[in-house]
Amino acid sequence: MRAKGRITTAALGAALLLGCVTAPAVSDPAHAKRVLVFSKTAGFRHDSIPAGITAVEQLGEANGFTVDATEDAGAFTGKNLRRYDAVVFMSTTGDVLDTAQQDAFEGYIRDGGGYVGVHAAADTEYDWPFYGGLAGAWFQNHPAIQPATVNVEDRAHPATAHLGRTWERTDEWYNYRSNPRERAHVLASLDETSYSGGTMAGDHPIAWCQEYRGGRAFYTGGGHTKESYTDPAFRAHLLGGLRYAIGDVRADCRPENGYSRLYDGTSASLDGWKQAGPGSFTRSADGTLTSTGGMGLLWYADRGFGSYSLKLDWKVAGDDNSGVFVGFPPSDDPWSAVDNGYEIQIDATDVPERTTGSVYGFKSADLKKRDRALNPPGEWNTYEIRVQGERLRIWLNGVKINDFTNTDPARSLTDGHIGLQNHGAGDQVSFRDVRIKELPGKGH
Repeated sequence: MRAKGRITTAALGAALLLGCVTAPAVSDPAHAKRVLVFSKTAGFRHDSIPAGITAVEQLGEANGFTVDATEDAGAFTGKNLRRYDAVVFMSTTGDVLDTAQQDAFEGYIRDGGGYVGVHAAADTEYDWPFYGGLAGAWFQNHPAIQPATVNVEDRAHPATAHLGRTWERTDEWYNYRSNPRERAHVLASLDETSYSGGTMAGDHPIAWCQEYRGGRAFYTGGGHTKESYTDPAFRAHLLGGLRYAIGDVRADCRPENGYSRLYDGTSASLDGWKQAGPGSFTRSADGTLTSTGGMGLLWYADRGFGSYSLKLDWKVAGDDNSGVFVGFPPSDDPWSAVDNGYEIQIDATDVPERTTGSVYGFKSADLKKRDRALNPPGEWNTYEIRVQGERLRIWLNGVKINDFTNTDPARSLTDGHIGLQNHGAGDQVSFRDVRIKELPGKGH
């Protein structure tokens, strides 16, 4: 709130520059990003590899990054890898790098490089533990190619933000030797009841991301078929993973487990919520809530919370204003939340203690970290708001940007409600996937 009252090269356009929030350590943000596609195979060779390379080249040409393609493992030297913002393992198989090349790639990742693994990238380098951790899981086996339902678990990450809650597609669905969920952030998983041959006991991640040993990693199990690379939804999925890996957009890729949905996009999940004050939120067909009018507050009335991690996804259309309120008593007056709780602000252009990431009117975010983490208007962002005792911490797209301790008994955070603000006419802010995880004890 505000106070009352093959080498393809394309030029980097201004629109893309707006999306470049954190350049990896290996690149110069003043020039176009560069991607290396590596497709060497020492085992089974997918006939879709050429289509995959072409797709990445086309995505680069359309989105302002340069693409080089090679099957020469000699490209894996420290000097050469420093030229690239991400390396794509395009359905590689078997042992494709020698020890010196492995060491160079480890150094590249530790220096902030990006990795994208596509399909059989999980069928690669079984004797190299660093690579197994980077990919997230190794291939076990697969059933026949068939249609399946993909459950989209994260709808803010650029690889999945364009999708609905489910995604129907045909591919060769890998089973993995381990479940990456405890180590990586799962973006999408398979509904094993929707096809035959799944062996992961009903918890079957198929796409994930993580920050790993200093770098960024994205993996998708899709991409076996040639048709995948002409499918607009899969191409957008691949592009989102590439944009994350090269550092064009930020996302919260920390593991996320144990959360309950307070709002999952369905009308039924609004049953515990109440609107206080004027204005409202509209719910679109994909479950996005968008503010209209105000100043009002959509608050969760079923119960209050004391010690918790609250996560939600949000985006602004332009220079818009909203916020997330915590720690306030139940009331049909939205100003009660202002006077008795705390607002985590969404507004990119106000003064420091009243801009995005601030505890409104009380403490500015770390603006340098905030600016590096923040995705621009039109892109989704993720807040984690963690309350433990009187301590309030804020993460934006996985980056900690604020740490505030309440000392006002009238605003105690130990038991209170949460709410989403609709600030006023002309402010258009959208929210998705409000989820909460209750935590033990006080923060320290």
